[in-house]
Amino acid sequence: MDREPVAFDHKAFLKTLTTRPGVYRMLDHDGTILYVGKAGDLKKRVTSYFRNSGLSVKTRLLVEQIVDIEVTVTRTEAEALLLESNLIKQHRPRYNILLRDDKSYPYIYLSSEQDFPRLCLHRGARRRKGRYFGPYPSALSVRDSLHLLQKLFRVRQCEDSFFANRSRPCLQYQIKRCAAPCVGLIDQAQYAADVERTVMFLEGRSSEVIDGLVAEMESAAAAREYEQAAVCRDLIASLSRVQEKQYISNQGGDVDIVACLTEKGSACVQVFYIRGGRNLGNAVFFPKVPLETPAADVLSAFLPQYYLGKDVPGEVLLSHALEDDEVLSKVLGEHAGHRVRVCANVRGDRAQWVRMALSNAELALTTHINTRKGFSGRLQSLTEALGLDEVPERIECFDISHTGGEATVASCVVFGLEGPLKSDYRRFNIRDIQPGDDYGAMEQALTRRYTRLKKGEGKLPDILFIDGGKGQVSSACKALEELQVTDVRIIGVAKGPGRKPGLETLYIPGRSTAVTLLADSPALHLIQQVRDEAHRFAITGHRQRRARTRSTSPLEHIPGVGPKRRQQLLQQLGGLREVARAGVDELARIKGINRRLAQQIYDAFHGE
Repeated sequence: MDREPVAFDHKAFLKTLTTRPGVYRMLDHDGTILYVGKAGDLKKRVTSYFRNSGLSVKTRLLVEQIVDIEVTVTRTEAEALLLESNLIKQHRPRYNILLRDDKSYPYIYLSSEQDFPRLCLHRGARRRKGRYFGPYPSALSVRDSLHLLQKLFRVRQCEDSFFANRSRPCLQYQIKRCAAPCVGLIDQAQYAADVERTVMFLEGRSSEVIDGLVAEMESAAAAREYEQAAVCRDLIASLSRVQEKQYISNQGGDVDIVACLTEKGSACVQVFYIRGGRNLGNAVFFPKVPLETPAADVLSAFLPQYYLGKDVPGEVLLSHALEDDEVLSKVLGEHAGHRVRVCANVRGDRAQWVRMALSNAELALTTHINTRKGFSGRLQSLTEALGLDEVPERIECFDISHTGGEATVASCVVFGLEGPLKSDYRRFNIRDIQPGDDYGAMEQALTRRYTRLKKGEGKLPDILFIDGGKGQVSSACKALEELQVTDVRIIGVAKGPGRKPGLETLYIPGRSTAVTLLADSPALHLIQQVRDEAHRFAITGHRQRRARTRSTSPLEHIPGVGPKRRQQLLQQLGGLREVARAGVDELARIKGINRRLAQQIYDAFHGE
């Protein structure tokens, strides 16, 4: 028999409550934690929940459900903040502000134990020897930076196993994205100089890099080594252009700007990353918030959850002032091992940065509110279903279309955070493969597509969907390995029995078993949308190519048969159909057609 819930006697509880700092946990009749809070004075803070007036709707709803309050006393308010953050992450109470995205942020990693160090994206514990640069707001921003560094300094980014087994330079050398140390085309001293410039650039010291290159260029010119001087000149020009794009402050330093806006029960937090005076990009968060939560309260809850356990810069600028900013500064400083300044009232450049972050938050929140049940909701579902570290910002999907091997066309469609990016769609007319070889067609299309991207024509996707099963996925992996395209998640989408929607199977390299999603899963609906768009785009291209092929005369593709000879053949034999039926002897009797050309014409119609 269920017992009636006992009303909470808050007056009796408050009489015994201490004034020391600590954490309180509010529980409902099932013992479920409704809310976790911290206070420098527990009695004063908890008493405020039981006022007769002045409470928000959220607080009144919370108080009505309280059956018990548990308290943990700490030595300081800073300890209470740490405990509060850990309990929120552990129990995820309904009335707390929850940060869903508790991922580890990516870094650029430079190895240090090889003669020819490697640059790559790194996420997770930093146990390997070497240098780590970041954190960056997303894997996409890391890939953009790595791509830029390839063009500037040509330090290798390939896997060690790939590097150790090369007998000839790979495509990266051919498109001038690597110096090919794997086959000895650059010596260790020259390579070390490129590595040193890379480090200086990542530390925000690109002006020093330019100064060194200017000196090297002048020295090379004086020695009449004009080719080397030209290389330095071009690199200086490239670095100067990069500086113009990434420059944000002549003061240098590492700063995060955190801005928050709330509206209609939703909240958006924008975090901008400034490292070495350069803007590395931004990350956007939509924490789960109770109704009528002020932006300052969202920030107060967001910051400990976000920063504790991560690297913290020396300065964090906020869009709203916090009551506990001094406590937060102290706790974050102790965790980071250096002084951390958390502040909201800033002037000059810093005030402009905060306004920039607020403007981005406003735009993102408007989009989120308008589309959270549409495409962005499906993206979030896909992120959770596949266990991704972050919401994919760019998705590409490839499909192959042909009729019995004729007029094979590969399609590539692209989706961003708000849906299709049709200006980025591409088609590839596949040539020089066996008719009907879908694996070869897929490998050719991917090679052509991502060779262009490695040259700087576009961006790499976070997820690459392949319309097909294990064979197509294997072809995709082979093509991307040769191109040294890493950190792109490949997923094969195989149709189910009878090609019935909802029964698709996902093949993901590295997983021993295939993945299936529920038929009503928003994640599966997104995959189907992307796959169907690639299929539509491929079929349209195939039909257009096939129509063009069939609307042109085979005579037009025969060497030696120009307009006059074509006209002569058609007139003397009575049309294209009769030309196709004619034998070699009959064709050779036409004026101007020798036996060798007659044989070529015959072969063009009969496929020999």
